Amino acid sequence: MPSSGGAMPALPPGFRFHPTDEELIVHYLMNQAASIKCPVPIIAEVNIYKCNPWDLPGKAVFGENEWYFFSPRDRKYPNGARPNRAAGSGYWKATGTDKSILSTPTSDNIGVKKALVFYKGKPPKGVKTDWIMHEYRLTGTSATNNNSSAKQRRASSMTMRLDDWVLCRIHKKSNDFNSSDQHDQEPA
Repeated sequence: MPSSGGAMPALPPGFRFHPTDEELIVHYLMNQAASIKCPVPIIAEVNIYKCNPWDLPGKAVFGENEWYFFSPRDRKYPNGARPNRAAGSGYWKATGTDKSILSTPTSDNIGVKKALVFYKGKPPKGVKTDWIMHEYRLTGTSATNNNSSAKQRRASSMTMRLDDWVLCRIHKKSNDFNSSDQHDQEPA
């Protein structure tokens, strides 16, 4: 079932949106960074760092168990390169190592995927939640080619903006190891 947040695009019955990491970078994030709109607007533009993750499904255009967003990313400090990960009533904390996304035809590094977990409260005493985000950003020539004029604007205006766009896939981790078995054992 689609999210109720935005106008539902006209999609055929049985449509599933399960893009690969490379498809997210090449067909969605690169186009968004170059101001090329998707023929079917399936990914909403939302500043996810201004929201709690449980509010995001209502802002999504499409999705049942995972939701996709284009979001700007701001700096934590005026002259720094670290992103501000504060969001709503908590913060997103990076987990694991970044994964390079390679182009299939050229093996060029076209993007980076970062895994993050949402914590309620303030660091370092936040409480871990089940909300997970995979944040995709452009790297190397991909970012330079698509964002050169935007980067020049930022440098001259000294804004807090770090990236014009990142693409975020958000979902809530299920704690059930087998949800259908658990539902059968629950009292009616």
